[in-house]
Amino acid sequence: MTLPVINPFPGTSSSAFDAVDTWVFDLDNTLYPAHHDLWFQIDARMKGYISDLLGIPPDDAFRIQKDYYRRYGTSLRGLMIEHGVEPDAFLAHVHDVDLSGLDASPRLAAAIEALPGAKIVYTNGSERHARNVLEKLGIDAHFAAVHDIVAAEFHPKPTEEAYLRFLRAHGVDPTRSAMFEDLARNLEVPHRLGMVTVLVVPPDETIAARETWEFEGREDAYVDHITEDLAGFLETVARTAPPPVNEPD
Repeated sequence: MTLPVINPFPGTSSSAFDAVDTWVFDLDNTLYPAHHDLWFQIDARMKGYISDLLGIPPDDAFRIQKDYYRRYGTSLRGLMIEHGVEPDAFLAHVHDVDLSGLDASPRLAAAIEALPGAKIVYTNGSERHARNVLEKLGIDAHFAAVHDIVAAEFHPKPTEEAYLRFLRAHGVDPTRSAMFEDLARNLEVPHRLGMVTVLVVPPDETIAARETWEFEGREDAYVDHITEDLAGFLETVARTAPPPVNEPD
């Protein structure tokens, strides 16, 4: 089953972005194409960690991992609540991945740079992992901050508390910001708070590539835009952005 991609801008205008002065991006499967194996590496390392921690077969560990992910927002949150797992060791283990297959993206770098205002990465992963990925992509210089799961005090997206912590921490006005995500459920709260929401999906993505529930919400009203091409989408936004207002002398 292949999911439809909505026109990036309903109608003919991108005016929904005119007031945006803060651009918030998820990391994994959003700022880099989902066909890269980074998430598969992280997924496998989580499964192995849980298997070793609980002394259970990998298949059983995988079921627990995904159950916690769905119920608690992250597998880590579930492990902390259910098993008292120490988060730093978990994050260091699961993000010890090979980035050699990830190439720099000059087009994406230029598109992000052209956006008016501040750019922030907001991830349920670790800051170290985020900065490693941003550097490999060649886009690290364009982000003012990384808000990770530690900064969120381990309250993950998609909870409202997590987003409110993020907004307070960085002084973000949700009515003047846009949120880019690869999971629709992570856009429901931002939309309710007033953010413009954009779902990033890979071309020709199929249900088989992910857990079926991860596709839920893609046709709901809290997803304002869907794109298969993040760089192209941002280029269009930047081209149609109103010119900056010059203050009088």
